[in-house]
Amino acid sequence: MAAGTNVPTPLLLIYRDTLGLSPDVLTAVFGVYAAGLVPALFLAGPASDRFGRRRIVLPLVVLSGLTSLLLIAADSSLLVLFTGRFLQGAVSGAVFGVGTAWVTELSTNPFTGGRRAAVAMTAGFSLGPLMSGLLAQYVAAPTTLPYLVHIALVVAGLAAALTLPETVTPTVGPRTTGPLLRPGDRTTVLTVLAPLAVCVYAFPAVVIAAVPLLVRTSAPPVLFLGVLAGLTLGAGALAAPLQQRLARRTAPVAAGLGAAGYALTTVGAASGSAPVLLVAALMLGAGGGLALASGLTLTARLAQPGRRGALNAVFLGSAYLGFAAPYVTAVTAEATTIEVPLAVFTALTLLLCARLTLATRRGLHW
Repeated sequence: MAAGTNVPTPLLLIYRDTLGLSPDVLTAVFGVYAAGLVPALFLAGPASDRFGRRRIVLPLVVLSGLTSLLLIAADSSLLVLFTGRFLQGAVSGAVFGVGTAWVTELSTNPFTGGRRAAVAMTAGFSLGPLMSGLLAQYVAAPTTLPYLVHIALVVAGLAAALTLPETVTPTVGPRTTGPLLRPGDRTTVLTVLAPLAVCVYAFPAVVIAAVPLLVRTSAPPVLFLGVLAGLTLGAGALAAPLQQRLARRTAPVAAGLGAAGYALTTVGAASGSAPVLLVAALMLGAGGGLALASGLTLTARLAQPGRRGALNAVFLGSAYLGFAAPYVTAVTAEATTIEVPLAVFTALTLLLCARLTLATRRGLHW
């Protein structure tokens, strides 16, 4: 599922040429994914707490493959491109939130489950654009073949998911639900968990969806975007398991890497240096992966009994607000320069790093 969400990312440059799209429209195409994802998260999470994980996940995995089939026609229609991205968001949002709860419940403890879910998602996010970029640059049918490969992955993933047991006892009729959080945890969610969640995708999204469209380098553009996306999200997949070693320092380290990555992206954007942008992408990807792993673990610890799916929806819904960052970058860069929004993101992330460090010193565990 995660691989499919980023299959269109390297193809944005092809859509730009075939459909005559401007940078702000392209970043809107990238961001409309979140418009479908956020409401799906908040509907699917509580529904899975009541009706079970399998009943939500399995049909939507099938719909993911059908959405990729639809996107094959996107090279000739902006409406199809927007519709496909919206559907990708809706389907993925539901599966990510419910699937994370499912993986956690199938694991020995929330720490292990959160790490497994983070690694699975970030690995998929990396695989999708890397595969898509390579095929689009060097193989025929660049806007068709990557989607067919994803459909094959969906079939394999569905076959594996069918073997997994249900972890929730479905209920019939009205259900009395308990509180989502303990009263004392609300401030933690608003000032720590939610901002950390936004970083999960704001970090990689800017360098993947905005910078390649606004900065010219000497590298082949479609391949560069695919490699950039693959390295960024691959760094997240490799960094997420380090949560076990970093322990309580995971979230502050995530924010620190993000701030350093944004600062280096500012330098790379000003110089047009592909190597500098690649190093920055590694930092931002690693920061996003650690933010996801630590955030999912904290979510599992804060969730009240029977409300894990719902609180996962809150966390991932906040995370996907980060998909607005590329659009903000493109619009601000059009009025000023790209260095301006990147410098602002650097400053905001440094402030968050200070807040997370303070929370850690006061005893908050990730």
